Amino acid sequence: MEPDAVAQLIEENLPDAEATVGRARGHHDDDHLAATVVSPAFEGRSLVDQHQLVYDALGEHMTTDIHALELSTYTPDEYDD
Repeated sequence: MEPDAVAQLIEENLPDAEATVGRARGHHDDDHLAATVVSPAFEGRSLVDQHQLVYDALGEHMTTDIHALELSTYTPDEYDD
């Protein structure tokens, strides 16, 4: 799955999210991706819960189209610091 399509899915399915997705460093294949996601939906949630929100936004693509996804998640305040 193309990084832009993954970013679009996250932004469409996670409220007020901004996602940047690219190829994971050190991997030369197309199925290892890295994403930075900023959303107010992460406020007050654990890191595990934040990642689960992103996985939920990607739905079945996490099991069918995306082999590996390195995630960095932030609230807007955390990202601006």
